[in-house]
Amino acid sequence: MDDRVIGGASRVAFGLAVPLRTWGWGAVTVYFLVVATKLCMVNAEREVLRLIVRAPMRTVRAPDLAGVYAFPGPALSALARRGVVHRLAHGIYCAVPPEHVGGAWRPTIEAAAGAIATALSGDRVPVLTGFTAARVHQALPRAIGVGYVAVPNQRRPIRLADRDGEIRFAMRAVANLDAVAVTTELGQALVTTPEQTVLDLARADPRAEDVDAQEAIDALWPECDPAVLGAIAARQRMRATYARIAANR
Repeated sequence: MDDRVIGGASRVAFGLAVPLRTWGWGAVTVYFLVVATKLCMVNAEREVLRLIVRAPMRTVRAPDLAGVYAFPGPALSALARRGVVHRLAHGIYCAVPPEHVGGAWRPTIEAAAGAIATALSGDRVPVLTGFTAARVHQALPRAIGVGYVAVPNQRRPIRLADRDGEIRFAMRAVANLDAVAVTTELGQALVTTPEQTVLDLARADPRAEDVDAQEAIDALWPECDPAVLGAIAARQRMRATYARIAANR
């Protein structure tokens, strides 16, 4: 066997420290099998990262990658340890921005809420609501440990894997909500408009006893269009709620 080339490539190209003339054919076969396996693993990893980056809000569930990995969960855990993906919740991972690969990056809870809900319910289906919407609109400066999302189906709360917090889902007719698209560090997410957010917060706090809710309503009120408020209230049976808010302002 030629010590200088094998398959048209030098032994140096393969990183061989031992002359190939000293190898048996069995050892060479094993070596090439190892190299081929590593190449397959690298190609699979590239494909997975490509799929995650292209997924809505750069987030996937482990079962979404069953076409690439036989066991997606352990493979994603390995990528998370390397810092190229981030574990948001059990079985749900997002891509880490290139500038933060290998670091301690994590998305805001608002972005995490939108990403988790999107991975579970589909692109442009979930809508960030309540206090989470108020946070997105910068109407609630205090950070909260819960993300609130409206979805079309009933779901139990999901604990976050990267912090002490959870995502709570409210089953609503999401298509009827007044919502706009906003940009998060994970991509575009739907969030209720200031008008919808004010009405939602007020309906959930009929006696105006929740300090955070009232603070958010006060901050959002100057941004609200009375005509839009009235239209939403009429469409969603919240006329009494709107009248109560307006009477105090």
